[in-house]
Amino acid sequence: MKKFGSWALLGVGAFLVVTALVARLWGLPAAERTPLDTDTETLLSGEASGVVVQVGDGEPQPVVAKNVTRADSEASDDDVVVFAATTCLTVDEDLEGTDYCVGGDDLRTVTISADVFATDRRDGEAVENGDYVGGDYGQKEGLVNKWPFGAEKKDYEIWDDVLDRAVTATYEGVERIDGLETYKYVYSVDGEETEIADGTDGTYSQTKEYWVDPGTGSIINQTQEEERLTEDGATALSLSLAYTDETVQNNVDTAKDNNRLLTIIGGWIPLGGGILGVLALGGAALLMTREGKRGDRVA
Repeated sequence: MKKFGSWALLGVGAFLVVTALVARLWGLPAAERTPLDTDTETLLSGEASGVVVQVGDGEPQPVVAKNVTRADSEASDDDVVVFAATTCLTVDEDLEGTDYCVGGDDLRTVTISADVFATDRRDGEAVENGDYVGGDYGQKEGLVNKWPFGAEKKDYEIWDDVLDRAVTATYEGVERIDGLETYKYVYSVDGEETEIADGTDGTYSQTKEYWVDPGTGSIINQTQEEERLTEDGATALSLSLAYTDETVQNNVDTAKDNNRLLTIIGGWIPLGGGILGVLALGGAALLMTREGKRGDRVA
């Protein structure tokens, strides 16, 4: 009976050690990948004015931007996730519920855009379109819609659709949002000559601030101040936006849940399993040693 107990303890110890190793070496890397069932809606609110704002007689109008991002699981694979994203900016005037995207022929519509892009599931960097992205969607560079898992306190390159190139988002420090530690990054461009709309040249200025959860790389909050001027100096678009309070709170709650899961997989299971496994193996070895000595005395 005692011999059975030592072997049972040995089996339990080996199981716990293997579980700890699998969780740390396979489980955590598997968890630190963008899910292929990603389906998010992000709302921003603020003000806009300029030629493209067709209501309000030139006065700044309250606006809402809605961004819908969905992963295409069939076009994705173990290493790359393909996203389809739509964004609409609408004057927030007598809109019911959350129906923020109105038809393109509605005067309240400011801009509507659609995009498809592919990124690395671990570090969030854009990958070559190749077989992942077809059609006329341009090649992206740098980060597109999130930071990497385990984001660092350093500068990153992030894609700007208007400039059609990546720009540098500088690390600005640590800030807490509802108890969640975030890293703040900022990028700014001033008076860049570019195509500010299809077939329209002008200058473009933009300042974006991002508050990022370093564990998952998800963007918790975002603000932007944007201005597009035509070549003759007219304001095509002046825009000020920020995530809505509800969006920020949802992002915080989701990040906290995901970080707890990553901590369990990458921390508690390897640590607890490793410690208990070593103790069990040690106990089994001790019992076997005693049984061996007892057997020698009997002999």
